Amino acid sequence: MKRSFRLLFVLILTVLASQNILAQGTLSGANTITTAVPFLAITPDSRAGGMGDVGVGTSSDVNSQHWNPAKYVFMESDMGVGLSYSPWLRNLVDDINLAYLTFYKKLDDVQGLSTSLRYFTLGDIIFTSDQGEFMGQQSPNEFAIDLAYSRLLSETWSGAVAVRYIRSDLTGGQLVNGVETHAGNSFAADVAFYYHKELRVNRKNNIFNAGVNIQNIGAKISYTDGEVKDFIPTTLKLGASYTMELDDYNSFSFSVEANKLLVPTPPIDSTNYGTGDVIWAGGINSDIGVIEGIFKSFGDAPGGFKEELQEITWSAGVEYWYNKQFAIRAGYFYENENKGNRQFLTAGAGLKMNVFALDFSYLLPTQRNHPLENTLRFSLSFDIDAFGKQR
Repeated sequence: MKRSFRLLFVLILTVLASQNILAQGTLSGANTITTAVPFLAITPDSRAGGMGDVGVGTSSDVNSQHWNPAKYVFMESDMGVGLSYSPWLRNLVDDINLAYLTFYKKLDDVQGLSTSLRYFTLGDIIFTSDQGEFMGQQSPNEFAIDLAYSRLLSETWSGAVAVRYIRSDLTGGQLVNGVETHAGNSFAADVAFYYHKELRVNRKNNIFNAGVNIQNIGAKISYTDGEVKDFIPTTLKLGASYTMELDDYNSFSFSVEANKLLVPTPPIDSTNYGTGDVIWAGGINSDIGVIEGIFKSFGDAPGGFKEELQEITWSAGVEYWYNKQFAIRAGYFYENENKGNRQFLTAGAGLKMNVFALDFSYLLPTQRNHPLENTLRFSLSFDIDAFGKQR
């Protein structure tokens, strides 16, 4: 794949953030929030991907690390591992991929450890100068590795803290406009809570779950030695689910989730922020710190409270299980047209055996010629505890 450095950043700052660039060009009210390392916000697993990207308040599974690591203490199995893979933006290019590896271990009945590795590769990029001169070929990639500790706080509540290292190597050290570049590095943390309540309704076992997670609270990232530093996608996730048991073989789960980026909203005038500060793609080049940016993100939209509400994305999903072995899933994701205009339907299925589970999902946008069209995700997980008992 031959692309210039400029096109690479167009992909990263627009398409990889999953924003509908065609819509933004025609909507006068568009004021999309962009951040660095948007790959952290991509749904990595097939179960959540099949339900409209919901996961913070759903039942626990091996991929809870991305959504809400506090769920791990409610896992029935003591140890498991999962691997997910997704060919990304296949309608545009053929060599961008996302891989996700996760592992958890319950230490006892009240606490657990979990970890994950997320790897995002952008294929082969040929860098050229403004005059078209060959400047080298690189294979840009990004990855994040994290570790989480979860603990049961009561019979129904749990909490977790995760720490994360992020590395984004987009340029391979190339000179860009005469400026030396390097890989961007950052550290971040998640703080999550989870509520799990089993109910008895009409002699059936029902379950109510809810979760909250503040993800990627961390330092800004920079690709040069200059003052330009971009916010990472700090995000507030709120969600809940309700599972109804129809009989001994059939059950339904309904889930809903709301997400909001906790980074400053760009002003209408993209050249200043009231004080002459320059607005850069992915962040504001000013003295606004990460924590200050989190609090300001709830009231800094130029359009007032109405625009703040537009910055919330909504997801809804349904999951059907037969005999706790075969699952069918569907969902819908909505983002306001002024904030990216991602709107799509999803579908998926899963098969769960004693030792392993296999899931896949499919994404169908409601807009034509969308970069996420026909996105597929595949997930494979192993119940290591069950495998050990069979030996």
